[in-house]
Amino acid sequence: MTTPTLNPLVLLAIPLAPLLGSAIAGLFGTKFFGNLIGRTASHTVTILGVAIACLLSFMVLNDVMAGARFNETIYTWMQLGELSLEVGFLVDPLTAMMMVVVTFVSLMVHIYTIGYMSEDEGYARFFSYISLFTFAMLMLVMSNNFLQLFFGWEAVGLVSYLLIGFWYKRPTAIFANMKAFLVNRVGDFGFILGIGLLLAYSGSMSYNDVFAQKEMMLQQVLPGTDWNLLTVACICLFIGAMGKSAQFPLHVWLPDSMEGPTPISALIHAATMVTAGIFMVSRMSPLFELSDTALSFVLIIGSITALFMGFLGIVQNDIKRVVAYSTLSQLGYMTVALGVSAYPIAVFHLMTHAFFKALLFLGAGSVIMGMHHDQDMRNMGGLWKYMPITWLTSLLGSLALIGTPFFSGFYSKDSIIEAVAASHIYGSGFAYFAVMAGVFITAFYSFRMYFLVFHGKERFGQAHDAHHSDDHHDDHHDDHHHGLAPGQKPHESPWVVTLPLVLLAIPSVVIGYLAIGPMVFGEFFGDSILVDAVKHPAMKELSDAFHGPVAMAFHALHTPVLYLALGGIVTAAVFYLWLPQIPAFFARVLSPVKKVLDNKYYLDDFNQAVFAKGARLLGAGLWKGADQKLIDGLIVNGSANMIAYFSSRVRKVQSGFLYHYAFAMILGLIGLIAWILYTHLGSIQ
Repeated sequence: MTTPTLNPLVLLAIPLAPLLGSAIAGLFGTKFFGNLIGRTASHTVTILGVAIACLLSFMVLNDVMAGARFNETIYTWMQLGELSLEVGFLVDPLTAMMMVVVTFVSLMVHIYTIGYMSEDEGYARFFSYISLFTFAMLMLVMSNNFLQLFFGWEAVGLVSYLLIGFWYKRPTAIFANMKAFLVNRVGDFGFILGIGLLLAYSGSMSYNDVFAQKEMMLQQVLPGTDWNLLTVACICLFIGAMGKSAQFPLHVWLPDSMEGPTPISALIHAATMVTAGIFMVSRMSPLFELSDTALSFVLIIGSITALFMGFLGIVQNDIKRVVAYSTLSQLGYMTVALGVSAYPIAVFHLMTHAFFKALLFLGAGSVIMGMHHDQDMRNMGGLWKYMPITWLTSLLGSLALIGTPFFSGFYSKDSIIEAVAASHIYGSGFAYFAVMAGVFITAFYSFRMYFLVFHGKERFGQAHDAHHSDDHHDDHHDDHHHGLAPGQKPHESPWVVTLPLVLLAIPSVVIGYLAIGPMVFGEFFGDSILVDAVKHPAMKELSDAFHGPVAMAFHALHTPVLYLALGGIVTAAVFYLWLPQIPAFFARVLSPVKKVLDNKYYLDDFNQAVFAKGARLLGAGLWKGADQKLIDGLIVNGSANMIAYFSSRVRKVQSGFLYHYAFAMILGLIGLIAWILYTHLGSIQ
């Protein structure tokens, strides 16, 4: 059987199709060129571009599964001596899987946006942005060199800034997009340092060239220190991932990204941007495998994120923020998997999470539409009767999230827990506690949201002053958040909203069952991910114990993981359906703890007091000390004042009297004669 080949023109069409759609909608569908094509044409051209990319991505995945590979330069941008700066594609199983996930979820978000943004004046601009976001993410995952990786990395950051601040007349949105932009610059500073170190010692930007010299770099130390060069480079690269994939303490931007419209919340949190860091570390597995110190750092950061971000989900009342903190916690799980060298499991959880998290976000958006843009769960309840499709798909998404056996999230999440249990790397003990505790916490906050929104007493349609507004996150003063008027009832969303929910619910249920064998324990990834089975045997131990998806699901009946999840569901039901006085009691008794959680561990306050205020003080110091006093005061104005001073003295010589000038000439003549005589007599002697 002949191995298929990949056509570079087809590969080039995959990122360029969304880019073309974005350009057409952004230029001709907005006020920029006078809104020449209108709303329908704008969403048609962008959806068509992403649909083409999605179809071609599935075709590429099919060829890759048959053995096709591609790693070539498409365009040489610049040649600097021996350093070549290029645009090139590396398409292997890891890339092909990411391409399918990104384009499929993006296509669902595009279709959903037709209904969700139908009344927004920035309709075409939004479609242009999300298509541009898709292009940037595709360039990132398809890159075969660090230059293109960095381009895609920064491009998704830039477009996320535009999308989070999409409603630019809202001050909270402007604050949120600036916060996301600046926090990501902190991570990206580490990222570019890591790339710079690898370039300096390998002399190349190509992945293959860098990987080929990894053993040489392993013997190097950072100049002036005794730190291993490869360890420092890997930690710097991971600091970039901490920003993009929102790991503690660079996670603070992600919850505030909820200020953007719900479709972009789904796209950022499910298939793009936050998964970039997980993908990057998996792609760099040949380097990370050589440094246990870097892996321990990754493991501990992921464990902290998985556990402590889950706690914050418990106290949220905004439906989108509950799902946002769920994303943070699940990203922590993926990072934990990376830390124990279970890269295939991390990427597998990335894939399953993309489907059910997009489903939960779009389901939350459907609820918000039905509630007339009220996001406070305390104003909901009993929606299952009015929004049956949203209710059922959200239930399926929640069951997948908490790891219910046979659902997609179960296979990936349970594999992460087993991998941590089998690992002996430093920090794995704390990581195991974190991921086990996270099972109960995830089930609790997920079904707290589910019960408050879809079951229990109907709390909507009351007078507006009866609605809760004590949470500052829920108090939006604009046209997008007014809630149901007294007597109004929720309604199911239109088909352009519910169709993506149904299409995302299907893989949320079945993709884990179908894919765990080949992706995690089979040969799907091949040489695109490298695991040292001798130093890090967790994956091998799991592979030896795997006897198929059905056996794995039944095995879960005998593990504490399932009962922790059931305990979380039952506790949520007791607290929020049957005995609501219990959480009220705990809120009073544990008010100091709740205050800490409400204030998100005071990390935002710390950042404002230390970094933001420090930056302002530094800026004021540089402005007043360096700019005003040194540059303006001493150099610019000082030199001018000095010239003015000497001018004011010298100009007095110009008196206008002839005898003054004659006297000055005589003095000059006497001085000249004296100098000539002195030099002449000196030469005679």
